[in-house]
Amino acid sequence: MALAGVLGGLSVVLSVTPFLGFIPLPFLGGVSATTMHIPVIIGAITAGPFVGLFVGLIFGISSFLRATPAFFADPLVSILPRIFIGLTAYGTYKLSRSSILAAIVGTATNTIGVLTMIYVLGYLRPLSVVLGIAAVNGTAEVIISAIIVYAIMKLLKKLKF
Repeated sequence: MALAGVLGGLSVVLSVTPFLGFIPLPFLGGVSATTMHIPVIIGAITAGPFVGLFVGLIFGISSFLRATPAFFADPLVSILPRIFIGLTAYGTYKLSRSSILAAIVGTATNTIGVLTMIYVLGYLRPLSVVLGIAAVNGTAEVIISAIIVYAIMKLLKKLKF
C-alpha cells in the first residue's frame, strides 16, 4: 500500500512538473513525450496488478483535474485508459519476465487507449491526425519508457527490492 501511495504521488508530481512529466523532444518539432505512466508500470511490475490499477487511477485522476488540453476533462479520455496500463504491463511482465516488454506494452496501452477515446468521442479528427500523433509521440514514449523502466528495475533488483 505504501508503494502504491509513493508511486501515485510520483505520478501527480510528474503531471505538474514541466520537463519531468513531459520531456520536450525538439528534434521532433516541439513534441513532448509523457513519462507520467512510468510509475504505473513500475508499480505493476513490482507489486502486482492491483497496485498498477491503483496508480493508474491516480494518474488518470490527476490528468482529469489538470484537463490540459480540454478533452482530458472527459473521464473516458483521462481516467479510463490509464486504469488498464498497470494491468497490461503486469500481464506482459508475468508472461515474459521482461521489464522492457512490460514498459512497451504499458506505454502502448496508454497511447492507444487515450487516442482511441479522443477519436471515438470526436475530440480530434481526421483519423490521419490521430495516427500521426500516435506514431510520433507513441514511438518517443515507448523508447523513453523502456529505457527508464529497465534502468529502475535493474536498480531495484540490485537493491533486492
